[in-house]
Amino acid sequence: MDYNTLREFADSWGLLAMVIFFLFAVFFAFRPGSKKLADEAKNIPFKDDANG
Repeated sequence: MDYNTLREFADSWGLLAMVIFFLFAVFFAFRPGSKKLADEAKNIPFKDDANG
């Protein structure tokens, strides 16, 4: 494989793969059941806090 072959792959299928991954990540973050999980995750650093 030379540079031009890799470049053509990245410009076509690589870009498509990145767009699909981005759309999946956005859907995963904003799906209906994710608020509860996000609220639990944001409190993980304070789980063992003795003052709270």
